[in-house]
Amino acid sequence: MTLQPTSVPDHNNTNGTNCPDLYDWEWLYTGQPVYTLLITVLGIMFNVFVLMVFCLHKKACTVAEIYLSNLAAADLVLVSCLPFWAVSVSNGFNWPFGLFMCKVVNLGIKINANSSIYFLVLISMDRYVALVHTLSHGRMRRPKYAKLGCLLMWGFGMLLSVPTIVFREVKYIPEYGVTACYLEYPNLTAELFFDGMLIVFSFIVPVSIILFCTVKIIQALKIQVIERFNAEKTEQKATNLMLAVLLAFLICWVPFHVVTTLDVLLRADILRGCHLESVLGICNQIFNYLAIFNSVLNPILYVIVGRNFRKKVCELFHEWKIKKTATSESSRSSNLSSTLKTLV
Repeated sequence: MTLQPTSVPDHNNTNGTNCPDLYDWEWLYTGQPVYTLLITVLGIMFNVFVLMVFCLHKKACTVAEIYLSNLAAADLVLVSCLPFWAVSVSNGFNWPFGLFMCKVVNLGIKINANSSIYFLVLISMDRYVALVHTLSHGRMRRPKYAKLGCLLMWGFGMLLSVPTIVFREVKYIPEYGVTACYLEYPNLTAELFFDGMLIVFSFIVPVSIILFCTVKIIQALKIQVIERFNAEKTEQKATNLMLAVLLAFLICWVPFHVVTTLDVLLRADILRGCHLESVLGICNQIFNYLAIFNSVLNPILYVIVGRNFRKKVCELFHEWKIKKTATSESSRSSNLSSTLKTLV
């Protein structure tokens, strides 16, 4: 199971049983393309807006903003790949774009899924250092280190996506009567191994780090409130935004990873049952859509929760307004000068 609705729904068994088809997939063919295209339009608009604010503002990005801008870039990559999903699903899961696009589109999706959670790891570690180890954070939290960390996370996301490059194929599947873009592992052992690796390194390890840092951050904030410690109000404001982004990510992505884990256990024959298989088939699709909604939710949180982000937006618009006024006055002065020369 992967973050990929263009995989053909498994109406047959996944664990060697003869389970009947207990669910109807018609809702998927009709509703999913519309939802996906809506997420695409909103996601591209919102994330481009976020990146423009961070890139065009005259002040250099802080460490936290470097992480958030990379998260927005990852979300932009994901939503840019979604129209291919919509076309494939509306086409009955037939993939019309060829093998190269099959690999490229799914690579973009997997890099987003794998890199995003590690950007959140960097964000949570940054907040942890800033609030829990306040004396040493000045030396450790520098923009150049943040940029290097983001570069490493993009590379690690690419490394975790290698199975997508190697095993994605476009083939005709006789039992479904479609030519689909799907993961074709050489055998069940390889399939369980790679899916297990993804569960460990894309879910268990990063979420454990995030939860540890979050608990410590909340404890530090409580201590600061009790002691009426006001020297780090800026850090607290940034932390509120980070906590909101972390919470949104966990709500949107944890259900998907839980279902993925159960699906691996089902295919490994550790869990059994036709009813469980049917429920996981439905939950897989629903939680896919919840996961991709996170790419639209993040920019909204920046505006609602992020005071510093709203301040940057206002300053940017004010700067554009001044430049527009100056350009207009310069043009008016030039026209007046030309008119006076003509009269003389």
